[in-house]
Parts: sequence; C-alpha cells; structure tokens
Amino acid sequence: MTQADTAASAKPKRGRIKCVVWDLDNTLWDGTLLEDSQVRVRPEVVAEIKRLDEIGILHSVASRNDHEAATARLEAAGLAEYFLYPQINWNPKSQSVERIAKALNIGLDAIAFVDDQPFELAEVAHALPAVKTVDVSRLAAELASDEFRPKFVTDESRVRRELYRAAAVRDQVEQEYTGTNEEFLSTLDMVFTISRARREDLQRAEELTVRTNQLNSTGRTYSYEELDELRTSPDHLLLVASLTDKYGGYGKIGLALVERGQPAWHLRMMLMSCRVMARGVGTVLLNHVMRLAKEDGARLRADFVETGRNRVMFVTYAFAGFTEISRDGNQLVLESDLSQIQPSPTYLVVNVE
Repeated sequence: MTQADTAASAKPKRGRIKCVVWDLDNTLWDGTLLEDSQVRVRPEVVAEIKRLDEIGILHSVASRNDHEAATARLEAAGLAEYFLYPQINWNPKSQSVERIAKALNIGLDAIAFVDDQPFELAEVAHALPAVKTVDVSRLAAELASDEFRPKFVTDESRVRRELYRAAAVRDQVEQEYTGTNEEFLSTLDMVFTISRARREDLQRAEELTVRTNQLNSTGRTYSYEELDELRTSPDHLLLVASLTDKYGGYGKIGLALVERGQPAWHLRMMLMSCRVMARGVGTVLLNHVMRLAKEDGARLRADFVETGRNRVMFVTYAFAGFTEISRDGNQLVLESDLSQIQPSPTYLVVNVE
C-alpha cells in the first residue's frame, strides 16, 4: 500500500458525525454558571448549533453542573429544545457521552464531544477512543470538516430532532406502561408502508446506506446515481419503507434492493433504521420480499457481510428461515426455500403501494 493509499484509507468518513455533545461552562457560554447565574451564551456557538440542526445533526449536553440551574439557563436562552437526553451531573464526561449514545441508539464513532478543558477532552478520548473530541478553541475549523458535512440534506434531515423527540415521548410512555410489550405496541396504531423507490426518495435512500450500521445486511453504501440506475433497472426492485404511529412519523426507515431472476431472486441489500429496532417491525420488509419471490416461483438468496456491528441482521435472516449456502471470508450468501413466511404482527397495519 502506498502512502497515498494509507492516507486515503485513514481519511475521516464524510458525514459520520450524527450528534455533537456540548460542555456548557466556557464552551456554550462564557464563564462558570455556579459563579455567575447570568452567564453570556456565545452567539457564534448558538449559530453553529442551529446550522447543524438544520442539516440533521443532533445535539446533547455533557456538563459537570447543577442540573436545575443549567437547565433553567438553557431554557432562558431558548436552547433547551435543541438538546436530546442532556446529561448534567457530576459524573465523568465519558459516562455521560456513553449514556447519550445509548439513548440515541447511535455508535460512539458518530459522536463529537466539545469542551474547553484539556483534562475533560483527554478523559473522554481515553475512555471512548471512537468519539471525536473537539477543543472549543478550534470549533469553527473542526465543524467545517467533512465529518460534519452530510452529502445530502433531506427533508427528513431538517426534522430529525423532532423525530427523536417523538421517540423520547414514546419511550417514556413505554416505561410507564404496565402491560406486555405486544400490548404496548398495539396501542401505537402503527402503519408500515412499503413502496417502490421514487426519484424523490433517493437522497434519503443513500443517507440510509451511509448512516445505518447495526441493521444493515452488507454495510455497503450506494450513491444517489447507483440507486437511480437500480431504481429504473428491469432486473431490480428497489423498495423503501416508512412507519407512522399516533405520535407521528418515523420517516423512511427501511430499504431493500432485490435482483430478480430464476431459479432464485437475490436480496443484495436489506437495512432498517436503528430507531425502529424496538418496534417489532424488523422483519416486515423482508417478509414482503419473500412473498414476492414466492409468487414468482423463485427461491430467495440474500447477501450478508459480517461487519462486526450487524450481527442482529444475521439473526433476523436465521429466524426467517435462511441458511448459509456459501462463504468467502466475511461474505456469506444465505438462502430460503420460502416454505415458511411469517405473517405481519397483529399490532401493525401494512400498506403496499
């Protein structure tokens, strides 16, 4: 490998940052809140928070501070609504960052942590090396890097914070619900819609291939141009899935790419957004593809590439009756004879457009 190749492989992935976690004292505002209750919020930081929010990057807080006082100051500044699952306590910052990642169900490598203190930055970097640490003195330069620049800004990007806020409401209701999980899901009035991809879906489709890790059967990304070509190919079927419930929409949350043929169809890609992992809809799109293949008199094969993070997708295929028929390193081909296809959950309405 040449030095150029090494540099290219080490280059940070464009748009990899999904959430920025902010310190407060001398970062979001000037001064220390416990010494001055009227600390001045930094307008240049607020401007960056709002800009990143517009392009779909989420925000949270990890601050050693008095929770009540800090929350009140954020609310007074009109900023509290921008921060999801804020961690304002006296715990190590790494602990707070880890909790935020878990609550958002995103990888630590999708988080940037901003602070003014070398000690805090070093503590997070040591405990959570996958997290990108940013000294606030270099904020403008860091935020201008490709890691903070998604290739596309979709309609869904602009409302991503609201989608996560709705999810937080659902989670709270679920925690307080005393029945079984299936009984809770039946209260949500969920509607799962499957349709053939249209041109206006392709930016979000590409974004899904880039952002989805755990529920991605191959880990491969597809460009807008590739997806557009596949969308119009007579030999392929590109499907998108969306989900709504009584609390609002989840947006476009699933994607499937099928190559049709005989004696078997070939599922080249299957992915679902991690934010619907707990909603019991992970197999709905797969089952739909299985039914289509069976109606065509074909078996169904599926590519699976072990990425280290997508084990749950292998389990999904196994429960759906797929077995391994070939392997080349971490690349597997699975197959189902489609003798058993699971029905859709009773708590869900499935619409096929």
